[in-house]
Amino acid sequence: MKTIQALTIAFAITAGTILSTAPTAMAHCQVPCGIYDDPARVASMLEDAATVEKACAQIAELAAGEQTPQSINQLNRWVANKESHSQKVISTIADYFLTQRVKPDAADYADRLQKHHAIILAAMKAKQSAAPEDAAALTAAIKGIAAYYPAHKH
Repeated sequence: MKTIQALTIAFAITAGTILSTAPTAMAHCQVPCGIYDDPARVASMLEDAATVEKACAQIAELAAGEQTPQSINQLNRWVANKESHSQKVISTIADYFLTQRVKPDAADYADRLQKHHAIILAAMKAKQSAAPEDAAALTAAIKGIAAYYPAHKH
């Protein structure tokens, strides 16, 4: 009986550890629940892209200035922030739009797929680079799908 209790406790601890460290999707859900707010997702990605653009500007400014422990720390924080927001865009496209909103039976499927894929590529390039033009290309790519997801009029 004690062995079963010990195994049960060990299993619960292991399961809790696994579940608490498992990666989570940044998108709404994959049930699908039928609750979609595509314009909000696009707006969120544009906000992420604006953050990437600001990060690139801050990285350039800090790299050109006096190198102090504080400036190096701040530069590293901007790099990490740029990476994080670029990844959020990739996750939103992959986990929300491509899995739930870009439908293979749509007449314009190839065009939609290409434009969504272009966002992933632009976000990847923004992660790899601190060039302002790469951040601007991410914003432009996101704006390229906005017409597919107009705001609903209630």
